[in-house]
Amino acid sequence: MIPNSSQKPISDWLPLSKKEALKRGWSDFDVILISGDAYVDHPAFGTAVIGRIIEDEGLKVGIVAQPNWQDDLRDFKKLGKPRLFFGITAGCMDSMVNHYTANKRLRSTDAYTAGGKAGFRPDYATTVYSNILKDLFPDVPILIGGIEASLRRVTHYDYWKDELMPSILFDSRADALVYGMGDQPLRDALRLLKKGVPFEHLKTIKQFAFLQEKSNDLPKVKNWNTISLASHEECLNDKLKYAANFKVVEVESNKWQANRITQDIGDQVLVINPPYKTMVEKEIDASFDLPYTREPHPKYKKRGNIPAYDMIKFSVNMHRGCFGGCSFCTISAHQGKFIASRSEKSILSEVDKVTAHPDFKGYISDLGGPSANMYKMKGKDEAICERCVSPSCIHPVICNNLDTSHKPMTELYRKVDALPEVKKAFVGSGIRYDLLVDDFNKNNEDGNHDEYIEQVITRHVSGRLKVAPEHTSDKTLKVMRKPSFKYFHKFKEKYDKISAEKGINQQLVPYFISSHPGCDEVDMANLAAETKDMGFQLEQVQDFTPTPMTVATVIYYAGVHPYTLKPVETVKTKEEKQDQNKFFFWYKKENRSWIKKKLTKANRPDLLEKLVEPEVKKEMPTWLENRRKKKR
Repeated sequence: MIPNSSQKPISDWLPLSKKEALKRGWSDFDVILISGDAYVDHPAFGTAVIGRIIEDEGLKVGIVAQPNWQDDLRDFKKLGKPRLFFGITAGCMDSMVNHYTANKRLRSTDAYTAGGKAGFRPDYATTVYSNILKDLFPDVPILIGGIEASLRRVTHYDYWKDELMPSILFDSRADALVYGMGDQPLRDALRLLKKGVPFEHLKTIKQFAFLQEKSNDLPKVKNWNTISLASHEECLNDKLKYAANFKVVEVESNKWQANRITQDIGDQVLVINPPYKTMVEKEIDASFDLPYTREPHPKYKKRGNIPAYDMIKFSVNMHRGCFGGCSFCTISAHQGKFIASRSEKSILSEVDKVTAHPDFKGYISDLGGPSANMYKMKGKDEAICERCVSPSCIHPVICNNLDTSHKPMTELYRKVDALPEVKKAFVGSGIRYDLLVDDFNKNNEDGNHDEYIEQVITRHVSGRLKVAPEHTSDKTLKVMRKPSFKYFHKFKEKYDKISAEKGINQQLVPYFISSHPGCDEVDMANLAAETKDMGFQLEQVQDFTPTPMTVATVIYYAGVHPYTLKPVETVKTKEEKQDQNKFFFWYKKENRSWIKKKLTKANRPDLLEKLVEPEVKKEMPTWLENRRKKKR
C-alpha cells in the first residue's frame, strides 16, 4: 500500500530546497527547473515528467515551483546556479489562458495552485521567469518548454494584447526552446551534455528551436531541407503572410519527414528543427513508468488541495496525441496528430498504483486521453502516413488508412473491470462520438464500434457521458474541422437505443462553442432551437478563446482561412461574443425578451416561435388565456 505523503521520506520527491537536496546527498544541481505550477509528482504534470527524466538520466535536478517574481527574487536564487542549464515552463496551461476568460476577465482561481488560489504566477510566465534568470545568471543557458513556449514558438497572435508577437525566444532571451512533448528531445540533449558537448552546440536536435544571427550559416544536417517563412516584420505588415505562415507550420509539425523552418526576426533568424517521429510503446512507457510519488509535494499540505490534482488523482492516461485536428484546439499542435499509446502492461501497472492509494475507494475517475477513444489507433500502412500532409485523419472524411478498431480499448476496460479492487472504472475524458457512427465511419465490419459503446454505456459512465459536437451549423462545423451535426443525431439514437435496451438512464452531455469563426447569430439561434428540440438545456458551453497556434485564431486575427486565404466572417467585439453566448441559455427568463428582439430584427419568426413563444404561453395566466380564447 502507498503510504500517506506525510509518511513518505521527503527524499522521495525531487528537491524544492537545498535542505531537501542534502537528504539525497547533493550539494548542487545539474539542472534547475522553474515552473508556474505547484509541484505535483505525477505523470499528468509536465514538470514532474521532465524532472524524473532528468533524474533517470543520472543527473541532479531541483525544482523551483511558483517563484515570487515581485520581491527580491530570492526564490530564483535559493537553489544556486545549475551546472548545465535552467529549464523553464509556465505550467500545464498557457499562463494567459490560465488567468483570463474568453471575455478577458481575470479568473479568481487557479487549478494548479494549492488551495486553488490565483496570483501565484505572472502573465506571460515563461518570458518573465526567463528574463529574471538572464539578469541574475547571464552565463547559464536557459531552455524553455511546455505548452506556452511550444505554441508561441513562431510569430503568433496574442488575444490578450490584441497584437502579433514574435517567437517567445525573442522576448524571453532564452537560449533554446523545446516544442511539443519534450521526452525525446530532452533525453537526447541530456546525453550530449553528459558527454561534455556545450549547450550552444545542441542545434541539431529535433524539436529544438533557437535564434541565431542572420550572418551565421545554418547547422548542417544530412537529409534536412529548410523552408523559410515570411519574416516577423512582413507578418506585421500583411495579415495574409501571417496566415500563410501558419499553414506551413501546422503541416510541418504533423509530418513524419518534416522540414526545418526558419523565420527572420529583425537581425536574427529563428530556426525550428523538425519534430521526432511519434514515440513508440517502449518510449512512452518509459516516461509513465518513472518512480513518481503520485502526490503533491508535502509543502502544500497546510495550504489546501490542488484542484487539478484532485481531478486526476485516480485517473489513468492511456495515450497522447489526437488526430482530430479541430480548428480551435491546441492538442494536436502540441502533442501531435499521431497517437502514442502505452502498453497494456504499463497501464495496468499504473492502475495497480492507483488502487493501492490509501484514499482509493474503488472508483477510477478516468481511463482516457486527449480524446478517450483513440487508444492504439494508427495507420494500417505506415508508408502512407509517412507521406501524409493532412492536419486531420478524420476531416472531412475518415482516412481509409486509419485503423479505428475499438477492440484494444474494450479489452483493456474489461481487464481493469476484472480487478477485485476496482468497483467502477469510468471514462471521464470526452469521447470522439463520430468514430462510433457507422454512416461516418464505415470501418466497422466486425461490430467493434457497437461493442465498445455498449461496454462504455453499461460499465463506464458516471451518470453523464461527455461528447463534443461543438455546433449544429454545417458551415461553422466545416471551419471547425468537425463532422455534420446529423451524425450527432445518429449517435444519440444509438446511445438512447442501447440505454433503453439495458434499462439505463444516463445523461448525454454535449459540448458547444459560441462565437467561433464562421458562426453568426442566426447559426446560434438555430443551435439553440435544434438542441431544444432534442431535449437539451445546455450547460457545458464556452465562448471561443483565440489561443496561439490554432487555425481558428489565425482566422480571428487575419480574417481569412490559412489554407485558402479566403475571407471567413468572425465576431470580435465583447458585445458580439456575449450576444452569441446568450443563445445557449434561451431557457432563462432574463434572455427571452432579448432573443425575441434579435430574431424579430433578423426576420426569423420560425426560430422565434421555437425558442420564445411556447415559453411565453406556458407562463400566461389562466385568466389572460381565457380572455384570448373568447376574443377568438
